[in-house]
Amino acid sequence: MGALHAGHQSLIALAKEQCDCVVASIFVNPTQFNNPSDLEKYPRTPELDLQKLSATGCHAVFCPSIDEMYPNSEKGHWDFGVLSNSLEGYFRPGHFDGVLTIVKKLFAAVPADRAFFGEKDFQQLALIRRLTEVERLPIEIVAAPTIREDSGLAMSSRNIRLDANQMKTATSISRILFKAAENARTHNPVDLVNIALGEFAAIPEIKLEYFALVVASSFEPVTHWPKEPCVFLVACYVGDVRLIDNVIVR
Repeated sequence: MGALHAGHQSLIALAKEQCDCVVASIFVNPTQFNNPSDLEKYPRTPELDLQKLSATGCHAVFCPSIDEMYPNSEKGHWDFGVLSNSLEGYFRPGHFDGVLTIVKKLFAAVPADRAFFGEKDFQQLALIRRLTEVERLPIEIVAAPTIREDSGLAMSSRNIRLDANQMKTATSISRILFKAAENARTHNPVDLVNIALGEFAAIPEIKLEYFALVVASSFEPVTHWPKEPCVFLVACYVGDVRLIDNVIVR
């Protein structure tokens, strides 16, 4: 959605390694914002974005207008159970319908063999995978690891809205996540979540929405360690900026 950073540039670099031609889309999608204020405040830096894409070697950029992508006010609806309705789906009603609507439209507008997404939006990535499977869309979804600041904070377009003190506070998000992941070998899942909840509660500058541990493939809550990968996920506010992050535990 623009306001590009090194995380986005890493996607371009990965795509260039695997593909002959790389196209980036930049489109602030109105249908995935359940908060009008968030849409209004979302950072937009089109000239800088184009410079960064050019420097990374992106071959083409697709920057459609809202009227192009939404000639009508249609918005699809998908219900993939707990994957659709938990965590982000619960706290941001209608958000994922907007995401999947625009992703499907972008796939149709720019037919491609592969589409590259970052793991920072882990639930979104899982839903896009499910969408392509259920609707048999002829495209391979490729995941790329989250790119972080030196402090550990996950890179996000929203980070530019944080002041210096808020940036310092926000580093606690990844610190608590990494600690939970490191302790996975010696603690049971329920205790790890409760410890993390207590650590977030001790930081008044952070307003926590959720901290959860789920099975990575199904998003079912984890109460005992399964054999398959799990993921810790968090969403919180620092000031009026909403941030998300996750760490995978294998």
